[in-house]
Amino acid sequence: MDVVSIFLWLSELVFSSFLLSEGSERLAGFMGRRFLGRTVLSIVTTAPEIAIVAYAAQKSLYGVSLGSAVGSNILMISLGLAVMILVATTRLSRKPALSINVSGFKMDLFFLISSAILGVLLFMDGYSFVDGVTLLFVYAAYIYFSYKERTSEGGEVGFHETRVLQGVFLFIVGGIGIFIGAGPFVRCIESFSHELTVPSAVVAVVLSPIAGEMPEKISIMLIARKGGREAEISIGNIFGSKILNNTLLLSIMIFCSCLSFGLDKVIYSTNLLFFQSYWAAVLTIIASTLMFDRKLTLSDGLILTILYAVSVGLQLAFTQYFSFS
Repeated sequence: MDVVSIFLWLSELVFSSFLLSEGSERLAGFMGRRFLGRTVLSIVTTAPEIAIVAYAAQKSLYGVSLGSAVGSNILMISLGLAVMILVATTRLSRKPALSINVSGFKMDLFFLISSAILGVLLFMDGYSFVDGVTLLFVYAAYIYFSYKERTSEGGEVGFHETRVLQGVFLFIVGGIGIFIGAGPFVRCIESFSHELTVPSAVVAVVLSPIAGEMPEKISIMLIARKGGREAEISIGNIFGSKILNNTLLLSIMIFCSCLSFGLDKVIYSTNLLFFQSYWAAVLTIIASTLMFDRKLTLSDGLILTILYAVSVGLQLAFTQYFSFS
């Protein structure tokens, strides 16, 4: 029964992601490709995760809330980016490219690296209300600079109001579909895994992050498959959602915890959570160096895939170590 449920919810996510990608394509000329991916699309695809983190924080389930944010970053900055490169640079794309130009994402790399490092530094003595305000300010700054940079993208000549309205409709319907389907899909994956007696460490480190990020990965692949400049939307989505995870998502977790337990509440780290946060920052820096030449190629995708495999191995090893220590 779980297999059937997994297939049904996955089909729902694929269809919703298709609507979202079609809506994004129509809105790109109106909003700007990079700005759309960085802001609206990243928020929509991360909405289910935001809801889960907020709920878990109110119940003091910080391993779930923080682990979700950190696990998502580890996955998407390695495997997620690698899959996008694979789709955009091979025959899987309608317009394959030899490389993906990322010269327009210098600002994103700065915020991506700085927010990852800041998150680790603030976590050393536990997350407090002040830390939540600080992280929220960083995300607001990212949105501000993204909007300022949007003017340099220019508009798409000759786009019609009807096309924009179609894009808004498809975007909203696709976003709602993803929000509805993400939770049941993740629960079906976890339930099926437990029935197969898959070790809990594998579920937590491998299966749950992949399942949780499935809506975003599907959206990224469908948009990247369109080829050409549409890849900018996918890149913006990856960067935007990961910066959101490093800042806004953590601040929501902190604020929800303070709302339930008081403004003086501090979320202290555990050995495993701190290691995951630390490794996510290191991995972000390593992945970012691949873009210093202003392009991403198929070989970069292979390197990122290897980094994901290394990340899984390290997390599993440390999960077992800390569970017995």
